[in-house]
Amino acid sequence: MTAYSDQDLESMLSDLESGSFDAQPVRSATLADLSRWRFEESYLPSAFSADVLAANDRSYEQRLAATKMIVSVDEPTPTVAGILVLGLRPRDFLPGAYVQFLRVAGLEWGDPVHDEALLEGPIEDMARRIDEKLAAHNRTAVDFTSGSVEIRTSTYPMAALQQLVRNAILHRTYEGTSSPIRVYWFDDRIEIVSPGGPYGIVTSESFGEPGVVDYRNPILAEAMRVLGLVQRFGFGIQTARRELREKNHPDPEFLVEPTRVHCTVRARR
Repeated sequence: MTAYSDQDLESMLSDLESGSFDAQPVRSATLADLSRWRFEESYLPSAFSADVLAANDRSYEQRLAATKMIVSVDEPTPTVAGILVLGLRPRDFLPGAYVQFLRVAGLEWGDPVHDEALLEGPIEDMARRIDEKLAAHNRTAVDFTSGSVEIRTSTYPMAALQQLVRNAILHRTYEGTSSPIRVYWFDDRIEIVSPGGPYGIVTSESFGEPGVVDYRNPILAEAMRVLGLVQRFGFGIQTARRELREKNHPDPEFLVEPTRVHCTVRARR
């Protein structure tokens, strides 16, 4: 992780923002709706080195404004990004800000549901909770017969599932919808449905191609990088493809529509 000065990060976020939805104020929210502990004890130490933080005498509000978590010091209204990253209850303001998980015992819609969960909270908590849910259902087979060392094989490569779900969290639209991200695990596949179609320079034809990337939520993208949820912008789908191929799975299938992206990950061949 690269450690920035306050001025470096503020300048970079100003360039990224460009009037994005995640920079917009949430008028019904106040500073009391943000977790100061999460900002000062988790986010800032992840974004800046200890010596930068020690030398900086900015106020709480100035640091929130520099990282685009509030509109400004003079207008300390939380932004959409602030609510998503630091909010105590993000769904109070953004009803679709959660992941709906279903484990379906079968191959078709309407088959019995074995497990279900509504995973919410600020972005970091939501991502960790869906990780835990996926890991709990990702059964590991142990091979004692192929050699002198046991071989453990999960149903799906976790790194691929993480990349695809976090890609959905990052690139989904939070504007004009109450729809969550849906992760439905069937016996033969996993379906990940994200509200919002392609954005910016990305089209339905170029979706997922190496180097073709744009950011509907640029402030959220930087926050997820700071928190270690994404490593390199634009490489998530390529990483997932590589992980799946190495474990003998088909490539993920994408159905890209104007209002949603539907990803299907199929079981090992």
